[in-house]
Amino acid sequence: MYNFLLPKEYVNNIFAITPEKLEALGIRGIITDLDNTLVEWDREDATEEIQTWLLLMKEAGIRVIIVSNNNEARVKRFADPIGVPYIHKARKPLGSAYYRAMVRLKLREHEVAMVGDQLLTDVMGGNRLKLYTILVRPVAQSDGFVTRFNRFVERRVFNDLQRKGITTWED
Repeated sequence: MYNFLLPKEYVNNIFAITPEKLEALGIRGIITDLDNTLVEWDREDATEEIQTWLLLMKEAGIRVIIVSNNNEARVKRFADPIGVPYIHKARKPLGSAYYRAMVRLKLREHEVAMVGDQLLTDVMGGNRLKLYTILVRPVAQSDGFVTRFNRFVERRVFNDLQRKGITTWED
């Protein structure tokens, strides 16, 4: 029942994802969410740490694109100064934005990881397309209005998965 909601990997933050780890998996590109994955949902600009992480990926030949359900102004303001391509109003977990991202990355499904902080959008969408899915712990403890509902559902899913012994994730 929960197969589409189970990530392949769970990490505390984006910095736990290294080029070496990705290369060992045959991953050559990352589709990443923005809000509460890279930075807090209400932070406009990339932190120095995120810029360093993106540079590390670029130097290793790992391509990165941001795919966000947020509006163009929000995503553009974040992505343009750091030179990262993006797709806004993605309508995740629907597949069209993921396909467009893979075309822009010039990669196939087995070469791409989807990184995000939400089961119902990022992980579900990535799994539907057979991407390698990585769930990160949300950067901030607060969320925008729509995301609060998703978090409520996610907590119930996590609790059910733990009760069934399918996962031992915390939170």
